[in-house]
This record gives sequence, structure tokens and C-alpha cells, in this order.
Amino acid sequence: MALLEVKNVRKIYTTRLGGSKVQALDNVNFSVEQGEYVAIMGESGSGKTTLLNIMASLDKPTKGAVILAGKNMADIKQKELCAFRRDNLGFVFQDFNLLDSLSLKDNIFLPLVLAGSEYGKMEERLKPLAKKLGISELLEKYPYEVSGGQKQRTAVARALITGPQIVLADEPTGALDSKASDKLLRIFAEVNEDGQTIVMVTHSIQAASRAGRVLFIKDGSVFNQIYRGRLSDEEMYRKISDTLTVLQAEKISVDGVGDREEADPNIGGDGDREEFTSNTNGTVDGDEAVGSMAHNKKAESSGNRTVETACQGKGEA
Repeated sequence: MALLEVKNVRKIYTTRLGGSKVQALDNVNFSVEQGEYVAIMGESGSGKTTLLNIMASLDKPTKGAVILAGKNMADIKQKELCAFRRDNLGFVFQDFNLLDSLSLKDNIFLPLVLAGSEYGKMEERLKPLAKKLGISELLEKYPYEVSGGQKQRTAVARALITGPQIVLADEPTGALDSKASDKLLRIFAEVNEDGQTIVMVTHSIQAASRAGRVLFIKDGSVFNQIYRGRLSDEEMYRKISDTLTVLQAEKISVDGVGDREEADPNIGGDGDREEFTSNTNGTVDGDEAVGSMAHNKKAESSGNRTVETACQGKGEA
């Protein structure tokens, strides 16, 4: 049986007054096996961030189900969700979500502290993990004293220290330079080889090419997927790039047909045409915006996103 199953998931956002609806996800189906390393790609507005939020139990689908280790997340009571996330899910964010008032060590310990773990056991878990991630000498420093790459490796340690079923990574290399990104991706590969299941949302072809499987989301649905098999990183990179090229070409083709069919023939100036194109594409852009708003709204309820996610074991209080 698959570790994670996404079954017929749909997500529709409704405006505050109910005047309009935006469909972010449409009948999404896929599964993730134990020990898999899956990347999810798609253009802005495709629905991938909304999908990640639902898998993280930060949002709920309008229809369908997300099942983790045989448990339907929709059946988990609200008051139990925090502990469920902390015990089963590890989170790695683009902007690190570390608390500047805590040392790197205390940031890593935070989910275990919230779980009531003994200090001695926390130390036992941290030592081999810190050594593997190359941050043993940095543990007493504060986030503002270290580089972006070191911050992200600290965030990875925080995600892994609870021994989660799945690590969910949202653009983990987005704020890193190429050298730090490459180091982080090597760490992800090593951790995956040790049996850790990883699901990563990314815009980076370089990051996705390290995964064992890549899912492509288009207009809220699974458009295509690529399995690594025996492909090298370079071959995987080319296949991903080719698929994204097809995705972009289809989008341009559909948008062009839509503009020709719906445009008023009396529209004369370039400015009018640009305004019309902007309006036709507004729904796509709005998808990602609404998804982000839904995610950020949860963070604001606790003061900021870091505090929200700590209760999930990665910074939510």
C-alpha cells in the first residue's frame, strides 16, 4: 500500500462575498510510495502550492481525500492536527522559518520540545543528524549569524529530527545560491537513500532532476510525470526541460486561440489588447494568489508563518 495517496482531490476557493469561484485543483490523483523522492513542478498558478498545503493538512480539499499511512487526514479532529503534523510530517520552506531569538540547536529542538521529549534523547538524535548535515560547529550560533545555506540545512535538521513519515519541501533551493543549492540537493539525495520519503515543490529544473519522479501540474490537474529509472541527472534534466517546453507551448497556443475567439473586433489599440489579455489570464494568476492567501491566513492567526508551522513540528507554537 502507498504511503501517501491523493484521491480525486478538487479545491475551489470562493471570494469573501461568494461572488466568484476559482478552481485551484481538479480531480488530482497520484500516490507516493515509502522511500520515494518526488518533485512537483508547474507554472505559477498551476495549483502546486495549493496541493502541497492540502498534503500538509494546512488546507482541506473541497472534494476528494488525502490518505497518509492508511489514515484519511479529513478524519483527524482539528485539535489533533497539530500533533499529527508534528509526528508525521517534516517541513522545509524557501524562507527557512527559523526563530532569530533561538540558537540553531534550539530551533532544531523545537518540535521535540513541543512533543515533550527529554533533553538527553534530543541530544542523541541531534548529534548524528548535525554531523550528516555539516552544522555541528554552528549549533550555538543564531540564524542571523550564519549563511542562507547553513540556515536551510538547519531547517532540514529540524524537519528530520522527529523521524517524519514524509518531508514536504516548498521551493527549498529558492533562496540559495548555486553552490548552496547543490549541497542541499546532495543532502536530500543522501537522506532519501537512507529511506526518507520526500515530496518537493520546485520551479528549479536542477532541483527536480535529482528526484526519482517528477509530477507536472497544469491548470490544477496532473499533466504528465517522468520516472528516473536509469536516467542520469543530465538526462533527467533534459526530459524535464522538454516537458516544460511542451507545457509552455500548449499554454501559448490555448491563450492565443482564446484571445482570437473572445476579443472584440472593434478593439483597436495595443493598450486595449494588453488589457484584454491581462483579464483573460487573471484566473490563472489568481489561483496561485488565492492559494498563497489561504496559506498565509493560517500563519497570521498565530502572528506569523513561523509560529504557525512550529506546532507542526517545524516552527509552530
